[in-house]
Amino acid sequence: MTSNSSATVSAYPVISSRSAAGLWWGLLGVTAFSFTVPFTRVAVDGLSPLFVGAGRAVIAAALAGAALALTRQHLPHRTQWLRLALVAGGVVAGFPLLTSYALTTTDASHGAVVIAVLPAATAVVVVWRTRERPPKAFWVMTGVGAVVAIAFAAVQSGSLGQLHWADALLFAAVVAAAVGYAEGGLLARELGAWQTISWALVLAAPVMVTLTVVAMIQQPLAGTSVQWAAFAYLGVVSMFLGFFAWYRGLGIGPMAQVSQIQLVQPVLSILWAAWLLGEHLTMTTVLGGVAVILCATLAVRIRLGTTAPART
Repeated sequence: MTSNSSATVSAYPVISSRSAAGLWWGLLGVTAFSFTVPFTRVAVDGLSPLFVGAGRAVIAAALAGAALALTRQHLPHRTQWLRLALVAGGVVAGFPLLTSYALTTTDASHGAVVIAVLPAATAVVVVWRTRERPPKAFWVMTGVGAVVAIAFAAVQSGSLGQLHWADALLFAAVVAAAVGYAEGGLLARELGAWQTISWALVLAAPVMVTLTVVAMIQQPLAGTSVQWAAFAYLGVVSMFLGFFAWYRGLGIGPMAQVSQIQLVQPVLSILWAAWLLGEHLTMTTVLGGVAVILCATLAVRIRLGTTAPART
């Protein structure tokens, strides 16, 4: 009788606190990532997009290799290496390179469209890769949030209804990142959060070093101090430290729930773009940001409500 009473009292708080921990780690990662689009836009103004996209991974790989060596991490298994290749292709190579080229011809606000559709894309991949099945209400709020985020970002940038090659690159980047996020979140449960991104960076290092050298040969490095500072952030935080928090949040899960926190990311990115790049912040942006955050909050609350175990 005592054990039954204990189970009834303690089961729900344990689940609730674990879910909250995943959300907070995810929010920390999203905050770090929210500077990526504005800082990429700054960096590609003076540095080649190939150098920005590949060079940031080289910096992160050096940090990752040092961390793995100092802590004497065990090598992943063969099947884990194959899955790490998906992570590397998605978030180490695909997303940085594609967005770097796209942001040479479009502004940071338009680039935030990428971030707006990424949570929904990640949720789709998560459902495909795992047994998580969010309720219909969760998907409704996720869809509404994604639509609102896309609409306000597009309207703010003045590009609603206009599609060109940069948009194709941005949507391809979304697919790449969604695969990398979902697979990385699963691997984080086996290898650890920072270990997952570290091994992915090391795995991709030979290719990224080669691309960086090619970029340096094609175009001499002549960035300003501000552009180099933005590039440094991309390498140290966007490509490395941010994933510590993000993959830890996805690893704690539920993954479909934590991924929706990224609906807040376009709001933050546009705010940083207005502050750092002087892009005009309109009332549409403010109202759209509030709507996106509200949808993300409702989606998370709906998912939290379904993860609570039934009391018996």
